[in-house]
Amino acid sequence: MKPLWRHCFSALKPFSPALSSKPFQTSTVSIIPETPSIAHLSLPTRPLTSSNLLSFITSLQSLTQHHAYLLKSALAHQPPFRNHLLLLYSNFHSLTFARKLFDEIPTPDLVSFSTLISACVHHGLCRDAIQCFVKMRSFGISSNEFTFPSVLKACSATSDLKAGLQIHAFIVVTGFESDVFVANTLLVVYSNFGCVVDARKIFDGIPDSNEVSWNAMFSGYVKNDRFEDAIGLFREMVLGGVRPNEYGFSSVLNACTGSQDMCRGRVIHGYLIRLGYDSDPFTANALVDLYAKLGNVEAASIIFRRMFQPDIISWNAFIAGCVLHGHESWALELFMEMRDSGMLPNMFTLSSILKACAAKGKSVLGRQIHSNLIKVGFESDKYVAVGLVDMYAKCYYKEEAKKTFDSIPRKELVMWNAIISGYAHSGNDAEALSFFIEMTKEGFSFNRTTLTAVLKSAASLEDLSLSKQTHRLAVQTGLASDTYVVNGLIDAYGKCDCIEDARRLFEECSYLDVVSFTSMLTAYSQSGQGEEAVKLFVEMLHRKLKPDSYVYSSLLNACASLSAYEQGKQIHVQALKLGFLCDVFAGNALVNMYAKCGSIDDANLAFSEIPERGVVSWSAMIGGLAQHGRGKEALDLFHKMLDEGVPPNHITLTSVLCACNHAGLLNEAKHYFDSMEEMFGVKHTEEHYACMIDLLGRAGKLDAAMELVNSMPFEANAAVWGALLGASRIHGNIELGRRAAEMLFALEPEKSGTHVLLANMYASAGMMKGVAEARRLMKDSKVKKEPAMSWVELKDKVHTFIVGDRSHERTEEIYAKLKELGDLMGKAGYVPMVEIDLHDVERSEKEVLLSQHSEKLAVAFGLISTPPGAPIRVKKNLRICKDCHVAFKYISRITSREIIIRDINRFHRFTDGSCSCGDYW
Repeated sequence: MKPLWRHCFSALKPFSPALSSKPFQTSTVSIIPETPSIAHLSLPTRPLTSSNLLSFITSLQSLTQHHAYLLKSALAHQPPFRNHLLLLYSNFHSLTFARKLFDEIPTPDLVSFSTLISACVHHGLCRDAIQCFVKMRSFGISSNEFTFPSVLKACSATSDLKAGLQIHAFIVVTGFESDVFVANTLLVVYSNFGCVVDARKIFDGIPDSNEVSWNAMFSGYVKNDRFEDAIGLFREMVLGGVRPNEYGFSSVLNACTGSQDMCRGRVIHGYLIRLGYDSDPFTANALVDLYAKLGNVEAASIIFRRMFQPDIISWNAFIAGCVLHGHESWALELFMEMRDSGMLPNMFTLSSILKACAAKGKSVLGRQIHSNLIKVGFESDKYVAVGLVDMYAKCYYKEEAKKTFDSIPRKELVMWNAIISGYAHSGNDAEALSFFIEMTKEGFSFNRTTLTAVLKSAASLEDLSLSKQTHRLAVQTGLASDTYVVNGLIDAYGKCDCIEDARRLFEECSYLDVVSFTSMLTAYSQSGQGEEAVKLFVEMLHRKLKPDSYVYSSLLNACASLSAYEQGKQIHVQALKLGFLCDVFAGNALVNMYAKCGSIDDANLAFSEIPERGVVSWSAMIGGLAQHGRGKEALDLFHKMLDEGVPPNHITLTSVLCACNHAGLLNEAKHYFDSMEEMFGVKHTEEHYACMIDLLGRAGKLDAAMELVNSMPFEANAAVWGALLGASRIHGNIELGRRAAEMLFALEPEKSGTHVLLANMYASAGMMKGVAEARRLMKDSKVKKEPAMSWVELKDKVHTFIVGDRSHERTEEIYAKLKELGDLMGKAGYVPMVEIDLHDVERSEKEVLLSQHSEKLAVAFGLISTPPGAPIRVKKNLRICKDCHVAFKYISRITSREIIIRDINRFHRFTDGSCSCGDYW
């Protein structure tokens, strides 16, 4: 392929009209505004020459005085003195004077032009530098190895590739391409323009490349994200016997950071230690950046602490790495230490710290930073403004977030993403979507960050329609294959209970990362498919992917859904070894797992070890105590939460009401229900109403329950009518029970539980015609009764039982144990509750059917499969029946075992003849 500069040979004469269309502008300001008095000027005792002129001048005032002396002595008109004066005016940032002096030169020479071109570039007047080069060419003056680098830098700074190519052509024609100084500058220029292939050709053509050449090529590769090429070139350099310097090490370490190659980064770290560069500040900064960005924050800390005097780059790299990898508290501590050391933060520091404030809810510090920024006038900085919007939104100060957002006159995509993501993160999903609509109306395009935030809101709202619309947008804009968007879609479909769609996207994704597996694991876990989640985890390990705290959180939740206590303990040990239990998400999941696996004491221990307990932690523990019937303990913990200044949310208050419900604490429940909005700013949800109605119904206050139903601001859902049907069965209110059943038939026609409850209500009232009618209705509706199933875990395997099950390999032993238990219970006074069995058969046959309920089979299997004294944990998909509840009281006393049953509503812990529910269930 022809090099780019060859295309410009035709433009060599005349020089590019684009360059020469604007004449080079010089100054009209007098260099010496007033002739200075030289009476007090300390003149040199030896003859003044251009070579020693620099040694006498220490300031601009001194320069103008010496210039006046030179004018008086006529030395100022000699070329050597003129050129030195040009250089000196440039060095003292007086480019205006330098230009005036240049204009007074009758015939500027190469040195004069080169000096002025260099001065223009140095002062950022790069377009003027190019025009000056054009003027020099018009005078017929040839360039040299000092002129070309300066004008090439000007082309790079003005992003003028065409001019750069033409000047490269001049360089080739004049034979300076082999000059290492010129060639190195060409390397930098081509790299800055993204022409890395051409830069490499120039590098390979340098006859005597030096350290600057290698470093320029390293930097070019890194700047253009060619990290592997940079690392390969470094290896070539070392094997060729060229010793890297601190700049080379810094660049190749940046390449390792960019390619996320910790292994080779460590190798290079070892090599630079052998060469003695580990104390160099450039290299040390690159090492801090490497380890911090790639997650080894402890190694970054060690290097940072060994630095003699960390600069702002060191602090920023360390703080940003801490924030990136979830060590926000550490980042905030570093920020305080940085301020105490006297180091002033810059915009990059504050941007990172604002992210840390957002993550940790440190709104007070965030506000202080905002206040200081206003004082110094930097609150409109793009990066800081984004950080402020993000911080306010994620700290639930949405009005301040919007105010900051509105104060930015020219909003870029990153600002829109900040407000949309912040609102989505803080649960303001409707507003987040409104911002997205507004953004698209104003003509802004979106990227993967935008769609990921929108999908988060769709997932939180469980809005399948919105999820599908966003999916279509992703397909239309070519973002459907982006890993971040795919992960968001998997999560959204999973939350909307569209597991098949989520699985299809997962399987079609070309690049599956840890987040992809986490999203799919979570989807399986939330949909009750815990076994699939565990299988997926095994697949993830086979792919050599390293699980993080979020994976273990999802896996623990899967074990919770399965009541897989032993598997949960094994995952707990793995997470502990990997140090993930310091993570609040994993800690919360651990509390939830132990609570739902029936070990509330282990849950309490896990809760006590969470370093920074937030509202989710407290809610999980309160909910666990509620499910285990320990209502008073749950309320005590709730009061402790309030004492520690943690405000409850709607989930916490749902757990509090459930605790009151399971413990029959009607007055306490009414107090919290009536005052939650006034005390905590939490509005009543459907779950709150359902809990309260269930509690009133259980307490026999059916009229009060119906009054509450009629006063609800929304239509009663299935949970409400289900609670009323259950209460009607308990208290024999046939009329209300029928009405509740009719509403449930309309809301959930496919559910068999309504038919069963209705039949049981009639049976409890002795209305056998009603029982027959309920059965007929169920048959006519073609609704199949959901079979009762029970699970018990043993040695990493879950054993499943249904009523009368004889498929298990140890069936004979199980039924022998049941017979043995039946005889012992009969002697202890147990009488089967045959009245609850609705089959039209003889009493003896009903007794047999009751003895073969799935939960009894599971308990019998647990008794023959575990050592004496070990607790037995069973999960059931339906509500435990009255007969089994009574039987397990006897069995727990006879066998001296703790039997823990988790049914669809709560836990029943049977110990020494009694149940933790106090028979209130």
